[in-house]
Amino acid sequence: MRAALTALTDELKRLKSTGVTSVCVSPEGIAALRKAVASRTVASKPVASPSPAPLRQTDSVRPASAEPARTPRAAEGATKADAPSNRLPPPPVFTLPAGDKTSRWEWLRSQVLTHPVCMANVRPGKQVVLGVGSLDAKIMFIGEAPGAEEEVRGEPFVGPAGQLLTRMIGAMGLKREEVYIGNIMNWRPQIPTPSGMEQVGNREPTPEEMAFCLPFLRAQIEVVAPTLIVAVGATAAKGLLGAGSFKTLGDVRGQWREFCGKPVMVTYHPSYLLRQAAAGPAAEKKAKRATWEDLLKVMERAGLTISDKQRSYFL
Repeated sequence: MRAALTALTDELKRLKSTGVTSVCVSPEGIAALRKAVASRTVASKPVASPSPAPLRQTDSVRPASAEPARTPRAAEGATKADAPSNRLPPPPVFTLPAGDKTSRWEWLRSQVLTHPVCMANVRPGKQVVLGVGSLDAKIMFIGEAPGAEEEVRGEPFVGPAGQLLTRMIGAMGLKREEVYIGNIMNWRPQIPTPSGMEQVGNREPTPEEMAFCLPFLRAQIEVVAPTLIVAVGATAAKGLLGAGSFKTLGDVRGQWREFCGKPVMVTYHPSYLLRQAAAGPAAEKKAKRATWEDLLKVMERAGLTISDKQRSYFL
């Protein structure tokens, strides 16, 4: 219990550092926190002591009946202490069967969704996640890992960051169904969570976790055979290019790199843009324009028509 409370405290501090001002906690969760705090107080003192002050519902903790807080993905503040202690087996080795794209993708989907390691790393009631979209897509977007909404829906990028990504794709003159969207990870990286409570926040996947899931991503790239790849966020870039290939996202953002023989454009994660919106209009405009310039390069390389209006977005 101590480890779980410590992890929860660290996660709340991390969320606060990224600009998050509120999280959604159910009445049952508040009751569990009161019980945990009370038990720690009793255990630490050999003599009777007054009951701890009740947990108050402030701007940082709200009942589940209130409008739920939308927490952008923010893996930048994650620590190694958050990572699970269990070791993973070596990455899977397999060969895609012969056939058309649909049959090969369905075979891969079955392999991923029923893989014992993937299934063992999702909490009860949650789902393993594989990419979605057109198997004939020219452009493949690759993110980091499923979040809270994604592990419930079993689809990547469906939360607030995913909704923004869909709008970005629309600004490119495409529909979400016309591209392919995936993640390096096929499950949401877990953090210690008190029994009976939902995981709050996300952590960056470990190099071992990403290495285990990369064969599944390579197989998706083989099936779809996109013209190019867009890596959104530093973690996705590390997974594709190697953690030691750059120090900060700014070192590679807006540049063409390569993965699996495909050109890769690195840009900001939509959750970063959401956080910049909270930082103020100037910061938001700067981040959005930088991201859009990256996407203009993607459109040019993919052979998409670019109008004058599109070139001037976010100016």
